[in-house]
Amino acid sequence: MTTIAERARQLTVTREPFVHATVVRAQDPTSARPGDAAVIRSDGSIEGFVGGVCAEGSVRAAALDTLRDGTALLLRVLPDGETPFPDTPGARVVVNPCHSGGAIEVFLQPMLPAPALRVFGSTPISAAVATLAAFLDFDVVTADDCAGCTAVVVAGLGRGEQEAIRAALDAGVEFIALVASGRRGAALLDELGLTDAERARVHSPAGLEIGARTPPEIALSIMSEVVRAIRVNGLTSTSTSASDASDGRPQQAVDPVCGMTVLVGSETPHTRVDGQDFWFCCAGCLASYLAA
Repeated sequence: MTTIAERARQLTVTREPFVHATVVRAQDPTSARPGDAAVIRSDGSIEGFVGGVCAEGSVRAAALDTLRDGTALLLRVLPDGETPFPDTPGARVVVNPCHSGGAIEVFLQPMLPAPALRVFGSTPISAAVATLAAFLDFDVVTADDCAGCTAVVVAGLGRGEQEAIRAALDAGVEFIALVASGRRGAALLDELGLTDAERARVHSPAGLEIGARTPPEIALSIMSEVVRAIRVNGLTSTSTSASDASDGRPQQAVDPVCGMTVLVGSETPHTRVDGQDFWFCCAGCLASYLAA
């Protein structure tokens, strides 16, 4: 049987974003215990155990929020009422109206893949870029396929540059750095016959202007521009960027009985009344709604 730790390692290897959820505090009566853990994937599915159906729904909804902003979160799922539970400043609080009356705190840690960088070329500059990128915790891709790369650096210095740029563009890479002089780079891009949108994705001359001369200095200027694009301009991997409901992110709805936020899926309790859809956190809320 695969443990949660093993499953987390598998998702990390395949570069799939997920959230690692760990119960850090629990107050009876509740089915969860400190140390219980789960992984929540970007489609809202959960593997593991962090509590009953109501608590799980709150954890799944909050986990998707952490995937969007990449920030860890302490989630407090409290019962409806005045049951005392130690305060935790900075935590997000949701009220669990289920009948168990328990309370839990769950630490949600988004696990986002390191940005992937593909370097083309066999030159001192390409070697320096690969070395610096690895030091900066980038995933330096060696495969020919650019799919899923955050950025591509073309440092062939006249060898295979057009093919590398075309491959990166076709793979959907949004940031392509071409190591060339302004004049040579412009001529090369003209020969490729790029559209305006494609040309906007190719940055040439590559790197920020810092007066770089040596290959390590040039690599520093290139990686500075890449990091700025990620941290300041919001550049993301084509395979790991946050998506909305139209791109596969699960729809959210509010349970009309208990007010909880639920993720809409094939197994979510549901009814349709007068042409309007309603979703519920559990079968009990659905039954209460239909009875009323």
